[in-house]
Amino acid sequence: MDSVSRPELFDFHGVAMTHFFTDNWENIQNFQARSDDIVIATYPKAGTTWVSYILDLLYFGKTAPERQTTIPIYERVPFLEICVPGLDSGKDLADKLPTSPRLIKTHLPVQFMPKSFWENNSKIIYVARNAKDNMVSFFHFDRMNGLQPEAGEWNNYFQRFLEGKVVFGSWYDHVNGWWKKKQTHSNLHYMFYEDLIEDTGREIDKLCSFLGLSPSAEEKTNVTRGVQFDNMKKDKMANYSTLQVLDFKVSPFLRKGKVGDWKNHFTVSQNEAFDEDYKKKMRDPTLKFRTEI
Repeated sequence: MDSVSRPELFDFHGVAMTHFFTDNWENIQNFQARSDDIVIATYPKAGTTWVSYILDLLYFGKTAPERQTTIPIYERVPFLEICVPGLDSGKDLADKLPTSPRLIKTHLPVQFMPKSFWENNSKIIYVARNAKDNMVSFFHFDRMNGLQPEAGEWNNYFQRFLEGKVVFGSWYDHVNGWWKKKQTHSNLHYMFYEDLIEDTGREIDKLCSFLGLSPSAEEKTNVTRGVQFDNMKKDKMANYSTLQVLDFKVSPFLRKGKVGDWKNHFTVSQNEAFDEDYKKKMRDPTLKFRTEI
């Protein structure tokens, strides 16, 4: 942890980034996708690990159950754009994946996606989470993750999030950009964190129908049970506790997995300021989020 100093944010083609996600840029852009690849795309802290785990169980829970107990989730589902000195880059891990399909995760905004994913018509699952909870989760993540810029004070973080001055840029641009893409790209399944919390089984059914999977009732029960938040939080292969750069004394990687935790952080005036700002930036009436369920 000490060997890596926290990175600075900089503007990268109009998106706030750090060098850990841009150092390997050319290789990432030239990534060779396959038609059976499945990508989990999200803004950070929107349910990425949860959906990665669901997919891993759906595809390999029965045929290769030992994966779940021996290989950490970040190796089973590599993080495409990450490049940290001394560790395998996400791209290299993805290239070396022995599985078919390959499960790959990314936080890239839609305009940064390597072209081959579109050209090969790979399936992409985008998970979106309401901005208030997403902000709170990202704040706690930035506090404990040595690879992220310092979180600083909550009031200051709140402002920076609204301005898109966090890694991977503006939440608004991210969720809207992917939503627009969905209108023209049939191999993109757009799902909401809140729906997953509300009825995990129903959302797994939708995923299966998008992916053309037909698991037995028993398999589905096993997946739904396996991905319950409390089970994942205790699971060393799912909770990221084996990763040195994360400081669990500050906050766990999988923290609460709830909808509405923003109410424990936002002041009344912050909430008003947020709602005002949200109205300006969320112009598309077809993209709707729930901040409580």
